[in-house]
Amino acid sequence: MSCGEPHEKDCSEVLDHLYEYLDREMPAGECAEFQVHLDECSPCLEKYGLEQAVKKLVKRCCGHDDVPSDLRSKVMGRIELIRAGETVPEVSVLEQAKREAAAREQSGPAAPTRDADGAAGAPGSADARTEVTRAE
Repeated sequence: MSCGEPHEKDCSEVLDHLYEYLDREMPAGECAEFQVHLDECSPCLEKYGLEQAVKKLVKRCCGHDDVPSDLRSKVMGRIELIRAGETVPEVSVLEQAKREAAAREQSGPAAPTRDADGAAGAPGSADARTEVTRAE
C-alpha cells in the first residue's frame, strides 16, 4: 500500500514494522520517524488505527489466557526466518509451544511419595513431611 506521495520512510517499511511501533519495541528515533510518516500519510494512519483497534480487542478478549513464557521468542524467531527467506517448520509456533508445555508437564515434578501406610504426598509438602515423621 502506498498513498502515492513521497515520504522519507516508505509506506511498505512502515507497514512491515507497524506492530513493533504499536508495541513500543523499536528505538525512540525510529518511533519518531514512524510518527512523522503517520502524520503525513492518511492510508498508513488508517491502517495503524485499525491494527491498534484489533490489538485492543484481542487484549480485552484474550488478555487473561496464560501464554507460554517462551512463545514470544519463538514467534519472533519464526518471523526472522520468514524475513530471511528461510524454510520454516510446518508446525505452528503455538502448536509447537503447546507440545513442549505438555512434554514438560509429563516429565515435570517428581511423583508423589508414599509413606509406610501407602498415603500419598507431594515431595516437600507438609503432608509428605508429616507422613514421613509419623512413619519414623
